[in-house]
Amino acid sequence: MSSIPKEFDIETYDYELPEELIAYYPAQERTQSRLLVIDRKTGNLYFHEKFSEIESYFKKGDLLILNNTKVFPARLKGRKNTGGEAELLLFRKPRGKTFKTHALIKGKRIRKGTEIRINDEIEIKVLEKYEGGRFLVELKSEDNPLENLIYKYGKAPLPPYIKREPEDMDLERYQTVYAEKEGSIAAPTAGFHFDEKLLSKLREKGIIVKYITLHVGYGTFAPIKVRDIRKHKIEPEYIEVEEDVISEIKSAFSEKRRIIAVGTTVVRTLEFIAQKGFNPYKGLCDLYIYPGFKFRVVSAMITNFHLPKSSLLLLVCAFAGKDLIFKAYKEAIKRKYRFYSYGDTTFII
Repeated sequence: MSSIPKEFDIETYDYELPEELIAYYPAQERTQSRLLVIDRKTGNLYFHEKFSEIESYFKKGDLLILNNTKVFPARLKGRKNTGGEAELLLFRKPRGKTFKTHALIKGKRIRKGTEIRINDEIEIKVLEKYEGGRFLVELKSEDNPLENLIYKYGKAPLPPYIKREPEDMDLERYQTVYAEKEGSIAAPTAGFHFDEKLLSKLREKGIIVKYITLHVGYGTFAPIKVRDIRKHKIEPEYIEVEEDVISEIKSAFSEKRRIIAVGTTVVRTLEFIAQKGFNPYKGLCDLYIYPGFKFRVVSAMITNFHLPKSSLLLLVCAFAGKDLIFKAYKEAIKRKYRFYSYGDTTFII
């Protein structure tokens, strides 16, 4: 078997994280999470106690692009007709009174034909079983539209490493303040640290703020199951980029202004658009970014700390270099930064 070059071997993207550094809850205030600034040119690291201090790193004319997708309460708990519990993570928000979607299901002996009920209002039937705990399901309701019932019974789709039950506050906090277009089953978490006040301050300072949409699907957090990262495939996710964003990017290019992406979802969307020739776009994005990728749009990136051996970690290593990212993560662990969705954040400049 031919050996895999080190930069393409998934095993080299592993690191140890003490369990207590996984953030189970968000910071009390959005802008109170801590910030680590990573300078790609100098290799310097700058540690800040409050995310709001990021303001001093912005310059007039910077173009800040955020993802305005909205998470729907995609987690449903019910009972099988045999009495056992089952928990579903729906991949798409149901509409109408009959709806088919793919889902992950936790429960014993889930197979084709299994029936699950949610409080006598939603009937779910498993139509197909696939690899990796994925299923095709059909949801039915008699009286109320499913899009209403999902808000009655659904919970925030917290990631599995947050080992607690979703609470009511998660429907607000596992969401950005500018979330607008519903369709995600995981939040674009880099945006959690902005509140209205900070966004207003940045606008007053002459920062241009624009929005794209990428509905985060299962592909974003699906594990990489191949040793050679080049063989991994990312599941396509739906994106929307409007004309005003395209023209702002073009003028930022011509005026040599920075384009700052909030989150890996924005990075992938912008770089995908570049490959498509910078036109407005509505459709699927399947861009997979790993070390060796040539970035054409993004000058700087705000992003949380990512899981070992994940496609998101590969993306930030592609952007800033693996050695610098691992040095930053090591230092952040030493300083007891909080990791993952509800944790602290980095600004890679």
